[in-house]
Amino acid sequence: MASPLNPADQALADRLPPGVLRPVTPAYLEEPRARYQGQAGLVAAPRTTEEVAQIVRACGAARVGIVTRGGGTGLVAGQVMPDGPAPLVLSLERMTALRGIWPEENVLVAEAGMTLQAVRDAAEAQGRLFPLSLASQGTAAIGGCLSTNAGGVTALRYGTARALCLGVEAVLPDGSVVHDLKRLRKDNTGYDLRDLLIGAEGSLGIITAASLKLVLPPPNTGVAMLQVPSPEAALSLLALAERLMAGGVTAFELIGGEGLAFLAETLPEIRQPLPGAAWSVLIEVGLPQGLPADAALEELFEAALQQDLVTDGVIAQSGQQAATFWHLRENIPEANRRIGAVASHDISLPLSEIAGFIRDAGQALAARADVRVNCFGHLGDGNLHYNLFPAPGRHRAEYDDQRAALSLLVHEMAVARGGSFSAEHGVGRLKVAELERWGDPGRLQAMRAIKAALDPLGIMNPGAVLSQATG
Repeated sequence: MASPLNPADQALADRLPPGVLRPVTPAYLEEPRARYQGQAGLVAAPRTTEEVAQIVRACGAARVGIVTRGGGTGLVAGQVMPDGPAPLVLSLERMTALRGIWPEENVLVAEAGMTLQAVRDAAEAQGRLFPLSLASQGTAAIGGCLSTNAGGVTALRYGTARALCLGVEAVLPDGSVVHDLKRLRKDNTGYDLRDLLIGAEGSLGIITAASLKLVLPPPNTGVAMLQVPSPEAALSLLALAERLMAGGVTAFELIGGEGLAFLAETLPEIRQPLPGAAWSVLIEVGLPQGLPADAALEELFEAALQQDLVTDGVIAQSGQQAATFWHLRENIPEANRRIGAVASHDISLPLSEIAGFIRDAGQALAARADVRVNCFGHLGDGNLHYNLFPAPGRHRAEYDDQRAALSLLVHEMAVARGGSFSAEHGVGRLKVAELERWGDPGRLQAMRAIKAALDPLGIMNPGAVLSQATG
């Protein structure tokens, strides 16, 4: 086990490159759900990869922990360190350059501090699409998206962040730099350090830049909101859509009635095309030239109606109306925040297990506590955001003594059905105990061996992913 770490102090500050230090302000110590309050002895914002390497080498020599920070939008506290010796927070806010774009190759190289929205805008300016899409994309940094292997609404068609990355540049815990920003689809030359660093949440190194895959935008796109009688019907509707438009379904989102009720309560200005629906889906399709998307969605609706899979629906008649539908979906997390969750869960399940989980988990929770459930998420790839809220008239603080037991129940029921307690948000610090509880022992042993080999001092994001005692 690594020796105890030291706090980031003035002696370390004197060893850092000139001009990289920033004041330790609250913005560097917060996370969106306000469950954790971070700390920092120093905040450094390097301008170049070499400055990142110098900072890492200095922290290694001083045995000081490093918490890397991108846009700060992570939801599992990977970007804040509340306990232990005050670390150095390394912010990538100044590394925002677009290093190059090759439209004919469908490749873009971006520094890690570039926001996801800026990456998408740069691709669009060249007639291309970077398909990763998140509600927080205006703030989320591309390095953070890769470090957490972010998923988002288009993973059904394009995959997670991992699937959209060709190569990375990264600084390892000893301060050495991995120069692997290749623009190749095929490079079968041994261990893939790119895939090791993606999803590691800064615990094995710091991604400083990435080569990203672009795609040509589908010529014909369409969006519809369809009311369905049940999650079972939604899954059958997904299967029908994929049969009718093989490869053309870009997103397929499940929206529970509680989410619509929360929107009506907290954000009444948001127009709801299917108000009061117990269950609905938001579907987006992207089709080749010559295949009108609106006609395909109409065909899907008619076929689904005949099979009793839908009871109502609205097909967007313009890009503005499609954006309005997506605006509703993207504001469900904001409505949740305003209501105040008792516990939030980012889970995934095999598609055939989803309907049974929703039924059984709802019954089990109702027998255990007086809570409301807002179930929504990326049904197409099996990812549910299964969140618990106080009963009307109650506050989430009243459930503090129940929160852990309720989350354990949800996670146990997901894992028992072959699912995961973390679908797209990562492990961070919030779910370290869950990983130790349910992680495959062989896989955990390998993870600890990799951590010990690459980061023997234990300075990289201490306490994230793996506990410090075993990391």
